[in-house]
Amino acid sequence: MVPTFLRTSVAIAMAAAIGTAPALADPTGMFGAAVSGANTAIKNAESAQPQVIHLPDGTVAQVPPVTQSSQVGPQAGGVALPTGFTYTLDASIAHSLGETGKFGDKWLPGGMDAVLGYGFGPHSRLVANYYELQHYPVGFNSGQVPLYLPSGFPPIPGVNPSCVNLSGSSSSATCPGIPKPIDVTTKDKFALFMFEQLIDLGTIGHGASAHTVPIVITPTYVSRWSTIGGSNDGTDVVPFVDSNGVPHTNINTRTAQVYSLAVTLPFLKTPKMFGTFTVAPSWLVHTAGLNQQNHTQLYQILYLEYTPTKDMRIFFEPQSSRDYLPTDPYAQHLAAYFLGISQRVAKYGFIQVVLNSGGPTNYSPYGVKQLNCIQLPCSANTLPMVGGLKASQVQIQFGIGSPSVIQF
Repeated sequence: MVPTFLRTSVAIAMAAAIGTAPALADPTGMFGAAVSGANTAIKNAESAQPQVIHLPDGTVAQVPPVTQSSQVGPQAGGVALPTGFTYTLDASIAHSLGETGKFGDKWLPGGMDAVLGYGFGPHSRLVANYYELQHYPVGFNSGQVPLYLPSGFPPIPGVNPSCVNLSGSSSSATCPGIPKPIDVTTKDKFALFMFEQLIDLGTIGHGASAHTVPIVITPTYVSRWSTIGGSNDGTDVVPFVDSNGVPHTNINTRTAQVYSLAVTLPFLKTPKMFGTFTVAPSWLVHTAGLNQQNHTQLYQILYLEYTPTKDMRIFFEPQSSRDYLPTDPYAQHLAAYFLGISQRVAKYGFIQVVLNSGGPTNYSPYGVKQLNCIQLPCSANTLPMVGGLKASQVQIQFGIGSPSVIQF
């Protein structure tokens, strides 16, 4: 009788108990937080050389979103970074993809981006950037997970652990479904402050074939925070159980500050194609939550761009990156890709569509790993243990200025 009552009461109350489940691993991350204007600076510097055909000015795909001045082009002296004040303002919407369950298969809350930059000259520039990213992770409203009773209850097959169907619908007596969906709609908010420095490494070749090799070095400070749909106070403070079964109820699960130093260098430049590679060693400003160390984390970003017309850009950006949130005992090893197309509308407007997907390779499974009843009654004391967070979505962006690639 008691095991049956416990199993039934937990299933009924599961939505309230784990609706605020934090995402242990983060697919959005900072990735290329330190390379705001790097690709455009390199593109314009190379375009200023006689043997290089100039590509239309604009922006490049980096994470977080980066924005460039639409007025920068090849000029005498190799102008590369925008000078004076520049800005970009845009709004975006996104739709989740993947195994998010019926509740997660939806349009997500809108986001916005604002960028203000000041160029001291063609080789140095300050940039302040605020942006929002929305996503819905997989594995919170789909699949079946085990439910464990409090410490001291003996293991009984089918009772401890029992089974819970996260999809919310189940006719099985041995694996009841939760009556209410788990809301893990997430909006991440970032503030970045960057200093961009263009450096000429020297000249390669002789005579008419000679050309310079520009790189961009970008020190960056990143501050991030979030809101999670199921949070009781509209923040990212949500209860969870760590991998050792210890409950945590007062950790800001998606708040962190990071220092980064990015170096971007070119490897491809033709009339229609452009490519760069970025490495960005980064460190937490301070550890928090479950963080056990603060070693250097290395972000790696490959960027390829094809421009079929002067107003259209097609880009592909695979990434191997790291992220380290307060819920992470050790840094996440993130693998992601971003595929998109941007179209300029009139002189200052643009529309951009991006398909992106990513998740950690060293945290598993994705989504809710198991449920733990900490103490009786289980209906009010059940918390999730979360594995990795993987999210996929298509994002549509509308703005003024130059298109920026918006990542999750």
